[in-house]
Amino acid sequence: MPIVEKLDEYGKGAWIAFAVLGFIVFWPLGLATLAFLFWSGRMGCGFGGSDRYEHRMSRLQGKMERLRERMGGREGGFGGGGWHRGPSSGNRAFDEYRQETLRRLEDEQKEFQDFLGRLRMARDKAEFDQFMADRRSDRQAGDRPEPQASAG
Repeated sequence: MPIVEKLDEYGKGAWIAFAVLGFIVFWPLGLATLAFLFWSGRMGCGFGGSDRYEHRMSRLQGKMERLRERMGGREGGFGGGGWHRGPSSGNRAFDEYRQETLRRLEDEQKEFQDFLGRLRMARDKAEFDQFMADRRSDRQAGDRPEPQASAG
């Protein structure tokens, strides 16, 4: 949905303006927009649940990737230096320090993404193990005959 991505780039204000315009033009469109905003968690509420922050992080990373593509596509990026080099400050020691800091931050970002992946995998495994344990206990309880109530 290109309109959704475009409005996400502009933020909450664009979504609110779109909802107001939707009510002005055709009230069910405005109502549908509001429902979508709350359901998707774009307004900070709704059914986003525990994955809301992961969703925000992935949206932020998508925006950063688009910014990198735009900066890499232009000749020189930031003032002639490209995304990774940046413009020269005229001080080689500072330029090297900045380059090393950017490299270190990118490495930390990759490590954090790996950590989040392992965390999701551990959570999924724990949920699956719990499901299997519940299933086994239900099956074992089903194998045993239940006591008959005496008619009396």
